[in-house]
Amino acid sequence: MKSLDKNTALLFAVLSVAFVFLMATDSVFFEWAFSRHQNILSWYIRPIFMIPLCYFAFIRNATGISATIFLLLTSMFWFPRPGAIDPKVGELLAMEREYLTENWTAAKIIVTSIVPVSMGLLIWGLWKRNIKAGIGVLIGIAFGKIIWSVAEGGASGAKVIIPALAGLAICLVVVIWWYKKRHIE
Repeated sequence: MKSLDKNTALLFAVLSVAFVFLMATDSVFFEWAFSRHQNILSWYIRPIFMIPLCYFAFIRNATGISATIFLLLTSMFWFPRPGAIDPKVGELLAMEREYLTENWTAAKIIVTSIVPVSMGLLIWGLWKRNIKAGIGVLIGIAFGKIIWSVAEGGASGAKVIIPALAGLAICLVVVIWWYKKRHIE
């Protein structure tokens, strides 16, 4: 890995940690960002970030990986707060807000750590150029999000099913197409 790639990757990693720290410590910023996350467009765009993440992992570009993670994290507030909020979306986000801000037990830390661990497994599998592992982890991430949302949010958790499956389908089509195209040439 070249020095510029390492340094730029480190910059985006620091920005990602700073964003997570800000979300965890500044309730005004957290509420502002979370209110904008009620815009369902952010729910559809987030899974699409798996495409560049897979690509950069496969070509072993740390800057691309780190920048994509930063963009994924911040994409929750790219869209304006919607004028009208679907009641189920409001219920699900209220559950997520409570989950993120209340009683951090050891069990909650372990369950929540599945997110960065699964992202790490996706990156590692594709860094090793194991497309089957990458696809398996992508599928696991999508279904894990659905299962967690429904288990924690009940009926309102079902609101993530369409964005998660649509994002998964798009990611699988693009990743498989790109992989096959690359290996045919």
